[in-house]
Amino acid sequence: MKLLGLLALAGTALSHAHHDDAEVVPEHLRAELLKKWDQEFSFTGHASFAHLKPLKCLVEPDEHYDIAVIGAPFDTAVSYRPGARFGPRSIRAASARQMAGTAYNTRAGINPYSAWATVKDCGDIPITPFDNALAERQMYEAFLELGSRPAITAADSKYGTKGISAGKAKLVTLGGDHSVALPALRALYQIYQKPITVLHFDAHLDTWNPIRYSAYWQSEQTHFNHGSFFHKASREGLICNATSAHAGLRTRLTGVDDGDYMNPGPEQGFMRVHADDIDELGGPMGVVDKLIERIGLDANQPVYLSVDIDVLDPATAPGTGTPEPGGWTTREFIRILRGIEKLNIVGADIVEVSPSYDNKGETTALAAAQVAFEIITSMVKAGAGEDLGGWYGRKETVEEPKEVKDEL
Repeated sequence: MKLLGLLALAGTALSHAHHDDAEVVPEHLRAELLKKWDQEFSFTGHASFAHLKPLKCLVEPDEHYDIAVIGAPFDTAVSYRPGARFGPRSIRAASARQMAGTAYNTRAGINPYSAWATVKDCGDIPITPFDNALAERQMYEAFLELGSRPAITAADSKYGTKGISAGKAKLVTLGGDHSVALPALRALYQIYQKPITVLHFDAHLDTWNPIRYSAYWQSEQTHFNHGSFFHKASREGLICNATSAHAGLRTRLTGVDDGDYMNPGPEQGFMRVHADDIDELGGPMGVVDKLIERIGLDANQPVYLSVDIDVLDPATAPGTGTPEPGGWTTREFIRILRGIEKLNIVGADIVEVSPSYDNKGETTALAAAQVAFEIITSMVKAGAGEDLGGWYGRKETVEEPKEVKDEL
């Protein structure tokens, strides 16, 4: 038996040696093969985001990019329905119709996958489901590692964002429950060495003091959950509260009054835009104006965009951990995202997609994939090096003052 095993190994080695010595495929034959077979339909290929080449950037230190899509399949810090660990997989699958050759964003006037930026799908962070403290550390180290790599586009290039993020790579995280934002903010704080402005789209505040869940059963680790991570981040000094904002809020509160909504704390500096405010503000652009007035367009102040998919109404996006009726439609939200494209976005997440609660049409995952597409588009458009216009490419025009002729 041992002899047969050795002969089998020898045969394998010889076959590999023969393969290695084989003649290289001539260039004209390779070109013909590429011409015949180097194409995909939207329903073919690996389930990477937007048909980008699937990579494991965490084990490939030489991989560089301008924008990296990274999955954070973690959901053991939820307070209601788990399942978001499968979110990255479902969002990638739902992005199948986003192909470089067919991804021109008519609302923005640019194809983000065929422009100046190198966008890569860097795979998932291998996050443990057994120890949330270790999971926190894993995510932080992964975000810091991937976010600290120099971007492919140099700071002195015509392209790429300018100001504080010039020459720096940007991450778009596919969650995962919303607690993944805490290690992401910790990493961004280290990279930019200053508190980060947070624009938070969500039905819930996520600034709850952890004792809201239990004042008796407390530990250091209970403070890390998907409803208290902004409270924790604020106490760590990671967030610029003077410029941060919540949008899309609508939720029930604990107790018999609005105490856990109004009690003062370091995280209460966030401006709040409720889901219902879209009516009083005159529609999506009223929300946009209010957010930009709050946050500003400062090229030296980094902005982190955090999107809980439950900002959408569950009629549109039922596949989420804590659904709340009365949210925005996908159309309204896309309009808001396009309206804030000039913000200095240095990182983003799309979280709380739980495909086990989605419908047959997978509308939650489709919405999340579209949100990621819009965010990536904004990042690429910000570094286009020219004015591509606003909504549907319309240019902003400034009327020249009319000449006043002396009356004769």
